[in-house]
Amino acid sequence: MKLYSDPISTTSRPVLHFAAETGIPLDLVHIDMMSGGAQHPDYLRINPNGIVPYLTDGDFSLGECSAILKYLADRVASPAYPVAVRDRARVNEAMDWFATNLHKDLCVFGVYVAVMPPEGLDAAGIQALVAYGRNRAARWMTVLNDTMLADRDFVCGDQITIADYLGATFVSFGEAGGFDLSPWPNVAAWMRRMRERPGFAPAYDPFYAWLAERARQTQGAAA
Repeated sequence: MKLYSDPISTTSRPVLHFAAETGIPLDLVHIDMMSGGAQHPDYLRINPNGIVPYLTDGDFSLGECSAILKYLADRVASPAYPVAVRDRARVNEAMDWFATNLHKDLCVFGVYVAVMPPEGLDAAGIQALVAYGRNRAARWMTVLNDTMLADRDFVCGDQITIADYLGATFVSFGEAGGFDLSPWPNVAAWMRRMRERPGFAPAYDPFYAWLAERARQTQGAAA
């Protein structure tokens, strides 16, 4: 199987994390998002959407992080994606919740807008969108803390599921953008558990190295 991805991409990291931890052999093809690699004609012929991650398995191809996680888990019969109908439905529910509610408000509005401001948006507009996103994200964090992670180690119970791999990438991106988790101790403890897992560092270290380099460049430009 071949995975087109970039560890800088928030949606690539959960697939890389899950594959590393599960021992799924993947032929990794780096698509450099920062240099516009996802819009290169060669890649667009493979994936017209021009985004990552993208998986090919023989004559089968699949986009979208959530779908790829489910497919890989099924390919290796991973217990991280349970087969019992109601247990699987609970995992699907959590994945949809992360990909819509939390991702939109925390990552898109709360972080992306500040890091990569849309063209034509002035400083006041940027600040307003970031404040809107972070205020909304606080509500979702309370749900995650008080309901989804109440009295359990992972979002769907005491065992890790692919919903945890997906959710952790969005929460970690918020942290990287300065979103403080201290008001939500269950979320903070869950993130510590995710960071301690053996597949986390291989998937996330390039992202954190990129962040550190970006910070150095920003400080150098401001000096």
